[in-house]
Amino acid sequence: MFDVSIATLVFATLFTGAALYISLVEHPARLGLADGPLLAQWRLSYKRALPIQSGLAIAGGVAGLIVGHMAADGLWFAGSVLLLANWPFTLLVIMPVNKRLMAMPEPEAGLESRAMLIQWGKLHDIRSALGAVTVLLFAWALAGGG
Repeated sequence: MFDVSIATLVFATLFTGAALYISLVEHPARLGLADGPLLAQWRLSYKRALPIQSGLAIAGGVAGLIVGHMAADGLWFAGSVLLLANWPFTLLVIMPVNKRLMAMPEPEAGLESRAMLIQWGKLHDIRSALGAVTVLLFAWALAGGG
């Protein structure tokens, strides 16, 4: 039988794994590139990661709300709110940086684009943290901690 609570934890874990990979591996490695290739590689990565991460955040957040309602467990609700918080955080805080980076012509990449990408990395770390706390809350709830 399909267990929505396990699926919810899996969605959140996949989101968090991808976010942590970007924060801990991909983005630091990318910062070792020269400015033009740095911007170009970030753009490719961003385009690939956007549908995956946004879909996993929605799937995990909505599934968590369903499980929280069915189980009447606040841990599921709290985790869902944190996972879904990635959407407004991304739209309101990260998206202005994304738009500036996407609009910048690659030949103009330099100190400004590098500074924005360093800022972007710090902002993305918040997404990773939201995901990590969500996974802990969902695992705790699944273990019967709530």
